[in-house]
Amino acid sequence: MNSEPTISFTLREEREKEMKTVLTAVYDALKEKGYNPINQIVGYILSEDPTYITTHKKARSLIRRIDRDELLQLLVKSYLDKAEAESSRQ
Repeated sequence: MNSEPTISFTLREEREKEMKTVLTAVYDALKEKGYNPINQIVGYILSEDPTYITTHKKARSLIRRIDRDELLQLLVKSYLDKAEAESSRQ
C-alpha cells in the first residue's frame, strides 16, 4: 500500500500564479523602458487599450493573455489580503 500524501491541485491557484508572473514581467519591461509601470498598467486596466503597454520583451502580448476582470480581481484580493495581514499584526 502506498502511503505518500495526495497532492492537491487547483486551476485557480495556477491561474493566479500565471497572472502574477505575467504582471511582474510586464512591470519589469515597462520599468526598463523608462515608463512609470503603475500608471501604464492602470491605464491599460481602465481602458483595455494595449498601447499603454510596451512591446519590449513581448510585454504587450503577455498582458493580453490575461482577462482584465481576472486581473483586477487578483489585484484587489492581493491588496486586501496584505492590508488584513498588516492590521492583524497590530
